[in-house]
Order: sequence, then structure tokens, then C-alpha cells
Amino acid sequence: MFAGIDEVDWASMEHAYGPADDVPAMLRGLASDDPAEREAALDGMYGAVHHQGDVYACTLACIPFLFELVVDPGIQDRGSVVELLTSIGGIDLDGDDEDEIDEEEIEGAANYAMAATAVTAGAGVFCELMADEDPGVRLSAPLALATLHNRPARVLALLRERLPVEPAEEVRLALVEAAGRVALRHPGLAGQTAGWLSRLAGEGFPAGLRLAALAQLARCAPDALPGDVVRVVAGLLRQLRSAPARRSGAAPATDDRTGAAGTQAKAAGTQAGAAEAVAAVDAHPEPAGAGEPPAEERAAPVTLVGQLRALSDEETSGHTAPWTADLLRTLHIGLDDRVAERTALLSDQLRSPDRRQRIDALRMSSGLIRVWRGSYEELVRLVGEQLATPEPQLAGTAAHVLEELFGLAAPAADALAARVAADPGAWVQDWPSGPAGLGSAVKALARLGDARAVPALAAALERPEVPHDVGFTIGHLGAAAAPLATALRRRLGEVRLDEAAYDRAGPLLAGLTALRADEATPEVLRVLRGAPEYRGEWLRTAALRALGSFGPAAHSAVPELRTLLRRPGSTSATEAAQALWAVDGDADAVLPVLIEGLQAERVHERRSAVNALGRLGTRAAVTAPRLRALLRHEEPWLRVDAAVALWDVSGRTDESVPVLLTAWEQHRHVRVRVAESLARTGVAGAGSDVAHALRAELASVRRHNAMDGGYGSHDTYEDEKLLALCRQALLGDTGKGPTT
Repeated sequence: MFAGIDEVDWASMEHAYGPADDVPAMLRGLASDDPAEREAALDGMYGAVHHQGDVYACTLACIPFLFELVVDPGIQDRGSVVELLTSIGGIDLDGDDEDEIDEEEIEGAANYAMAATAVTAGAGVFCELMADEDPGVRLSAPLALATLHNRPARVLALLRERLPVEPAEEVRLALVEAAGRVALRHPGLAGQTAGWLSRLAGEGFPAGLRLAALAQLARCAPDALPGDVVRVVAGLLRQLRSAPARRSGAAPATDDRTGAAGTQAKAAGTQAGAAEAVAAVDAHPEPAGAGEPPAEERAAPVTLVGQLRALSDEETSGHTAPWTADLLRTLHIGLDDRVAERTALLSDQLRSPDRRQRIDALRMSSGLIRVWRGSYEELVRLVGEQLATPEPQLAGTAAHVLEELFGLAAPAADALAARVAADPGAWVQDWPSGPAGLGSAVKALARLGDARAVPALAAALERPEVPHDVGFTIGHLGAAAAPLATALRRRLGEVRLDEAAYDRAGPLLAGLTALRADEATPEVLRVLRGAPEYRGEWLRTAALRALGSFGPAAHSAVPELRTLLRRPGSTSATEAAQALWAVDGDADAVLPVLIEGLQAERVHERRSAVNALGRLGTRAAVTAPRLRALLRHEEPWLRVDAAVALWDVSGRTDESVPVLLTAWEQHRHVRVRVAESLARTGVAGAGSDVAHALRAELASVRRHNAMDGGYGSHDTYEDEKLLALCRQALLGDTGKGPTT
């Protein structure tokens, strides 16, 4: 084995962490009889040689040796090597849409192309591995074929041929998944594949196989799904729950009831093609726990690969059908924008007696609401019901889901209040590293503006270290949080003005700003005057914004604010100008400072000056030419801010509205900022371009800021805010007052 491996000039190549001269040792480690050594070698391959999916010259040089490993029956864990080759040779489908991959943006595109060519050339090996004695190899081979083989029709036929004789349940599911992958990659085979999947999804087949077929239909042929797909899936989940639970590592149990039904259906001849799957239901039972070493022999994993495997085993331990969650996720991805059906399915999952299924449903509910707009009252109520469970993971997951819903969490308000009252120990979450934060249930309740969160926040303010998110959370409570002002003021007066001052004072200043607690002016001035050098600019900015929120009641701060104006060009000067305008209304004093701020090097400082000028209204009309020049700036956020400010200082819409509408179309993340301006200025007349844009937004079922592969904790809040602003703008309820 590995003939010629030492003749490769590994030292001349590099991987993610430097010279690749350690790659031969990794390859030999994959062939080791020691499980720990194999795991470490696989960890190194993914961590360095194929780091985050990258393909280096050394990755290409590994391919022949990896193929040697997968065809040698004496090598253990070959399924992991098949998966590694699949990853190296084919860019995996993301969101079921390969067209989204922009090859020009992929670093080392030539290496990817060479890797695909090399692995595809050897992909015939995977055909033989479909019947390998190792179930782990058989589990990995179908997707390898579907991803890499250049004869998809042959692959599809092979998958269908294998299904009746495959003894392992999870491998059968992998065969079905691979068929869906073939249909996605090769649309010409989609119809044929959908017909086969539709037969497998019918009555008389094992519940797991039917669910897998429905999931793949949702991906590659959603129109072929049965009209009552939610009812069908709910019934399948009940069947799967009734099957005996199995230990992690044990062979899946056979569903005798489904098998019997399948036998009857076959005998009656009611299901075309039923023999393909039914013949495999009771075939080749495997002994429970086969190949699983005793617990005392299993060492704690030290590699990333091992830790991920251990987490997966822990999640699925004792689960009747541990693959159910993956199938349901696939089904939800395929159902895509069919929000009503997905909501109904998740509601059924949340009523399940299976704790794990409810945890999975909570996570999927979060993903659904985060991406799609819809009517979620009943779903949210069911999420709230999970808070009453004594099972910590289930209740904690539910609280985290509700935390990110803000106003949409209203149907769960009573459940949240009950949870908060019952568990004071969870009011604040301490972390091994980093500052303490409020518990999810407390934040979710406060974000509803519910006064029942106030006792928890009051207790948090008495801790030695105030949680970092207290101030922003108070902002959602409005007048209900007024009793907290005294504690905020007292704690701010106790803050030591050393290098840690910003971390301690920041949350307190944010809370006082939200409450407009002008009685704290002396304490805020103390912080403003004594801000240390380290993070001093951040601390002064927070203090100035607090003073500005107090308005004329903070008049005792005017001398200090005028002193800060004498530092033109600094962030503090711009912030001081905004505060002075809010407190004293002296436009003549602040205008020169803000004009100078328009020339700041950093974009966020320019934006601060632009927005401040807009608040001056026509008193800043002299700055219109400067603002007009910024309409052509390369930074879209600055262009939008300039357009809004120009509108405010000039009172004219002809130059600003086209800029705002262009930004609306080109940069979706600016839409809330644009809608705020449109909602207060009333230009959405019937038939106008503005009205058309607003109505199109309201008609969209996908949230404007939904991202594939990532999200922000405030995404749902921001999108719901956008919808409210669009409705307000169309109603013409501007709320715009005088600009002077």
C-alpha cells in the first residue's frame, strides 16, 4: 500500500497550517489499526489538508492514496474516507441549488476542477462499494456516486437495484437520499426519480422509507407531494415513535407492523413496484449493539472529529429513529415557502410525546420563522408550552427560540412569565468566559414590553457585575421599567473609572438612555469627565447619547458639551454637537462641527454627522450641497443617510426619493432605514414608484434579510419592523412634525 508515497515532494507543498510534509503520516494514520490514530489522522485531513473545503496541491496528491484505502477491505472506517473523497471531489449542494456557486469567487478554482476530475475518474470504485461488507462504507457510497459519477442514469438504476437487498435501514435511507441528489443534479432524470419516490412514499412501505421518499420528493419534485402531506407525515412519525428505542450504535429495529402491511399490499398487488422496498424490510437483521465496545473501553475523544461524533451519539442515544430529524429537516427545506404546511407539521411535532422530536421541532420552528413571514400564533403558543417541562434542554431551547421573536412571542407571554417567576436561578446566565448575560426567558418577556420581567431585571442590577445586555433589554419595556432608574443611577455612580469602566458603565448608560432618566445627569457627567484612555471614546459616546436623550432637562451639562465642541473632527465633537442640539437647541454652535464631521475619514463618523444634520432640519439648509455630493458615495448606507438628511434640510423629495428607491432594490439591508423615512414623510401616493415598492415588500413571503447559512439575533425583529413601516407609509400616517 501507498507505493510511491515517499517519492512525492510533500515538503514543497503547503496545507492550511504550513508545509505538507506531515501528510504521509496522516495517510498512514488512516490505515492504522488504532481507532484513536485513525481519528486523529482524519481530523488532520479535514483540519489542514482539506481545511474548510479548500483544495491544495497536497490535497490533489492525496487522492490516489485515498482510493487505495477505500478499496482495501482490511482497512477500518473506510466509510469516512469515502466521505472525504466525496468532499474533495465535489462541491456539495447548498440549499439544493448549485447555480448559486460562483466559481470565479472560489479561491484555487483550478485545484477544485482538478480534484473533481481526479475523483470522478475513479468513481467507478463506489459502484463496487455499494455491496461492501462494511455498513459504514455502504452508507457513504450512494451519495458519493450521486455526487461524482458521470453516468447518472446508471447510478439511479444501481440505487434502485440495491434497495431490495440492502439489510441496513440507514443505508436504505441513504439510497433514497442519493436518488434525490441525482434528480437535483440532473433535471432530465427528475421525472423518472419522482415516479419511483412517489411509489416508495405510498402505503405498504416502512415508515422510515416513506418519510425519506417524501423528503426527497419535497426537494426534487415538490409538486408530486400528496395533497395531505402533513397528515401523512404526522402519521408516519406516530408509527416511528411506537417502534422500540435502540441504543446508539445498535442496528435499527424492524417495524413489524409496517412490514406486515407491506406484505399484504404486495400480495394484493395494490402497490406498483412495492417489492423493491418491502423485500428489504425483514431481511438480514443485525444484532443490536454489534461492533460497539463496552462503555469502559471508549476513551473521551480529543479530536474535533471525535467530539462531533460523540455529540451526535449523545443526541441520538436511545432514539427510536435517530435519522428522523434529518429527514424532517430535508422535508422542510423542500417545502420551502409552503409556510402553512410547514407550520402545521411543526405544530404536530411540538405535540409529540417524544422529547427529542420536540427539541428538533423547536429548532426547525426558529429557522422557519426567521426566514419566512406567516401566521405563527398557534406555533408560538406551542413553543411556549415547552417552557413548563422539567427537562432543561427542552425548556432552554424553547426560551431561546422565543428570545429571538420579540413581538411575535406574544402568544407565549403567560408561559414566559410563569417560567421567569418559577426559576429565579435562570434570570442571569453566567458563562465560563465573557460577561454574564440575562437568561433567554427574561429577555423574551422584556422584549414584549411585559412588566412581569421587571423583578428579574431589578435583581440583575444588584449583582456585583451587571449583565452586559441589561440596558438594551430595559429599552423594550418603556414606562414599565421606570422603577429601575434609581438602581441604574446608583450603580453608575459606583462605577470605577478605570480600564474596565466601559464594560461596567455601558449597560447602565444604555438603560438610562432608554428611560430618559434625566435625574441621572450628575452621574453621567462624572463618567463623561473621567473616561479613561482605554475605550474612552466608546464610553464618552455612550454618556453623550444619554445626555442627549434627557433633552432640556440636562441643561446643567451644556458647559461640558460646549467644551467638547472645541475638539473638531473627533467622534466626541460630533456626538457632543448632537447632544447639545437636543439639550440646548443651539444650531449656530453645532452646525460648524457637524459640517466638519462630513469630512471624517471613517464612514461611520460621516454617517453620524449626516444624521445629526438631518435632525436640524431646515436650520441646516446650508449643508444641502454637501449632502447632495454624498448621494454618489460608494458606501450605500452613507448614500441613504445623505438622501434622508437632504430631504429633511431642503424639504424636497425630487433628489432623495430616486436614491432611496435604488438603494431599496440594490441593498435589501437598508430597507428599514429607507422605510422609516418614507413612513414619516407620506410620499407613497397611489400608483407611485414608492407605493409599488412598499406593496411588493408586503406581498413577499420571504423576510427581506433572510440569509442562507447565517442569521442575526435581531433579523426577525427588523423584518417585522419593516412590515409595520411599510403599512404605515401606505396609510399616509406620517407623524412628521415641523423640522425647526
